[in-house]
Amino acid sequence: MTLHTYIRTLFYEMERVLAQLNTAQYTAPSHYLSGGTIGQHLRHILELYQCLLQGYESGMVNYEKRERNKRIEQDIHFAAGIMQQLLTGINLADKPLTLEVTPGMNTDAVNIHSNFNRELLYNMEHTIHHMALIKVALHELTDIKVPDSFGVAPSTLQYKATCAQ
Repeated sequence: MTLHTYIRTLFYEMERVLAQLNTAQYTAPSHYLSGGTIGQHLRHILELYQCLLQGYESGMVNYEKRERNKRIEQDIHFAAGIMQQLLTGINLADKPLTLEVTPGMNTDAVNIHSNFNRELLYNMEHTIHHMALIKVALHELTDIKVPDSFGVAPSTLQYKATCAQ
């Protein structure tokens, strides 16, 4: 399975779970997420992909300069539309990129050499991490069906499969 295909699988899995939620559930503060919402976590996931795609042409990516679009965290249908746009956008060729990061408070930006595929991998791992957090919040909602694989890294799934044999 390619990186693009796996990210597509993650997004479809998220869409299937989110389709079970109403707006109140999507925007409700979760005790388990320290008051954060499922919508906020999804927004965070999507905005990192947006930053990557926005920086692709210039070759300069900065995840810290996210829009923090409230509409994504408050409107499930809008967020689903963004996911579809991103799935189309990630099918780009690998190329060198520069990642601009600020490693700490009151420090200067640092440039790190990277490439598109490496950043896609970072975003994929980041997505899985936040899906795991979303899964925790979903446990507060008793009527939501969540696949066992939701928010679990591929290496963990593979390990569990070998243990079951």
